[in-house]
Amino acid sequence: MNGLAARLSAPRIADNIANAVNARAQAYASFVGLPALFPKITAFGGLSIQRPPAEWREPLGRLGPLEIRLASSAVDIRRAQRLRYKVFYQEMSAAPGPVNRVMQRDVDGFDAICDHLLVFDGSPATKRPRDVVVGTYRLLRQDVAERHGGFYTGGEYRLAQLIDRQRGLKFLELGRSCVLQAYRNKRTVELLWHGIWTYVVRHGIDVLIGCASFDGTDPDKLALPLSYLHHYASAPEAWRLGAQPHRYVEMNRLPKRAIDLKAALRDLPPLIKGYLRLGAYVGQGAVIDRKFGTTDVAIILPVAAINARYIEHFGAIAERHAA
Repeated sequence: MNGLAARLSAPRIADNIANAVNARAQAYASFVGLPALFPKITAFGGLSIQRPPAEWREPLGRLGPLEIRLASSAVDIRRAQRLRYKVFYQEMSAAPGPVNRVMQRDVDGFDAICDHLLVFDGSPATKRPRDVVVGTYRLLRQDVAERHGGFYTGGEYRLAQLIDRQRGLKFLELGRSCVLQAYRNKRTVELLWHGIWTYVVRHGIDVLIGCASFDGTDPDKLALPLSYLHHYASAPEAWRLGAQPHRYVEMNRLPKRAIDLKAALRDLPPLIKGYLRLGAYVGQGAVIDRKFGTTDVAIILPVAAINARYIEHFGAIAERHAA
């Protein structure tokens, strides 16, 4: 692609348009009294309603050439959205809408109210290290979610019931986790978890929740791993989280005695295995996500239940990889 063509590419044009309308969109939404639409309007421009404190703009940690920090600008958020598009839509089986396809970004209204963890590669071989995000996680605190219509997970699971049972605890939703294919290794994942743990410590979070996914939308083909999770990882009564009734898909598809444990563990996605190692529970019922081509399960991880060796590894105050 020559220089002129690059400047005229669809994603670049979309970004230029987004930059031009951001201020007007914000003013218009406020003027006409549409706060519920404001996150959706701003998300397409990469804007965030969240304003992180100045100290959060510094790197949260480093591991070798990799650096992790929170997004501090619309440009940063658009970088995360591009990575998500590349992984979810181009590499995996998500189905983009026309706007996503033109922008080449994965965007929804939650982007504007979430904090975004970003991993960058600062090695000398990387031409423009701060321009390319190689890993990301999206974080949504309970106090923010309650001011803006709730959690993403609430669309799939009866999260309000769990929060009501655990009144007084601070919840944090984790979502939109992805890593560029060449960086899917222990170092990148460890740095992402360092960033999450730093955030948990600084905000005094008590419970981590979210959805984790299997590729594919046929639960019969996922009978073994889903049944394994049902029989061996279901949340106890105090932490039970059921799927929304109209979206509920039975996970108990095989009797416990029929489960080949080694085979079931092999079939679990790495992200779900990682959550289980930390001490997470799984909710009741799976949910089919047609847009992303996945079968989702709910993850519930009380901070008090996190395996002590992981806390020792990252440090009680997240000092291990601190910048």
